[in-house]
Amino acid sequence: MSDGTATTTTDLDVRLEKHRVELTGYCYRMLGSSFEAEDAVQDTMVRAWRSYDKFEGRSSLRSWLYRIATNVCLDMLTAGNKRARPMDLTESTPLAQAALSPRPDHTWLEPAPDTRVLPTTDDPAEAAVAKESVRLAFMAALQQLPPKQRAVLILREVLAWKASEAAELLGTSVASVNSALQRARATLAEQRQPGADAAVSDPLDEEQQKLLDRYVAAFEGYDMTALTELLHEDAIMTMPPFDLWLTGAGDITGFMTTMGAPCAGSRLVPVEVNGLPGFAQYKPDPEAGGFTPWAVQVLEISGGRITGFHCFLDTKRWFPLFGLPLHLEAETDEVEQGV
Repeated sequence: MSDGTATTTTDLDVRLEKHRVELTGYCYRMLGSSFEAEDAVQDTMVRAWRSYDKFEGRSSLRSWLYRIATNVCLDMLTAGNKRARPMDLTESTPLAQAALSPRPDHTWLEPAPDTRVLPTTDDPAEAAVAKESVRLAFMAALQQLPPKQRAVLILREVLAWKASEAAELLGTSVASVNSALQRARATLAEQRQPGADAAVSDPLDEEQQKLLDRYVAAFEGYDMTALTELLHEDAIMTMPPFDLWLTGAGDITGFMTTMGAPCAGSRLVPVEVNGLPGFAQYKPDPEAGGFTPWAVQVLEISGGRITGFHCFLDTKRWFPLFGLPLHLEAETDEVEQGV
C-alpha cells in the first residue's frame, strides 16, 4: 500500500469514527439492545469502508452512514423480535406470590451507558432531547412500533430530519413518511408506558440531587422506613432477566427484606444510564470479602419521589460495558467509574 493510499485509508477511518456514538444511539433506539447496537454499527462501518469507492457524494457522509445503519437494523429486525420490559409481558405480582423466573437475554430491553449512545453537544436543549429519547419508557414505547415506523419516528422526532431526507434514506415517498409518522405517534399515544412521566432535569436540580443522596443513604443503610418515604405509592420495581415486577412501596421493601435480604450492606456507585440517574450496586461478598457486582440500577423520578426502580442483574455483561470494576475492596467507600 502506498503512502497516499495509507493516508486516505486512515483519513476515512477517522471520518467514520466521528459518527460512531450517534450511530450507536440510533441503532440502540432501533434495536433496544446495547450489544446488538454496537454490532450493527460495526457492520455499518465495515460496509461503508468496503463500498466507499461507490459513494458518489450526492448526500453527506453522515446521511450515507445512516442509510447503511438503517438497512442493517431493518435486516436484524426482520425476525419480528422486539424487546420488552417485565411490565409488557406479565401482570404485577403480589409479594406473597413472588417467584424469580428468568427469560432469555433477547427478551429484554437493555440499559445503555450515556457515553456510548449520546454524542457530546454544547446545546443544552439538544442534550435534553437526546437524553429523553433513550429513557427506558420511550425505548419501550419504540419497541411497540413496526421497524419502519420506528425508523421514521426516530429520524423525524429525535434526529429532526426533514420528511424529504427521511424519505430519501428509506427509499420511499414523503407522503409515505408522513403517514408512517402519524401512525407511530398514534400508537405511542395509545400505549403510554410506565415511567413516561419521569421528570428528570439535565443536569439534576437541587431537589432531585437531594432525593438521590437520601436514596443512597437509605439503600446503603438498608433503612426500609427511609426508603418508603422516597418511593411513590405506585412505584414499580423490575429485575431483568426475571419477569417478576412489583408495585408499591410495601411490596418493594417487603421483597428487599425477604428474597432480597442478601443486598443489605451494599455499596452504590453513580452511573449515567439511559439519560437517567443510575447506580452500580455492589453487594457484600462473604467468600472473597469486599463487594461483588449485583445490579445496574436505573431510577425514574417524578414529583419528588422515585417512581421506577429498575435493576439489571446480568452483571457479567453490564459492568464491563459501563467500565466498572468487578470487585470493590472492603475499605473502598468510593470508586471512580472507569472509562
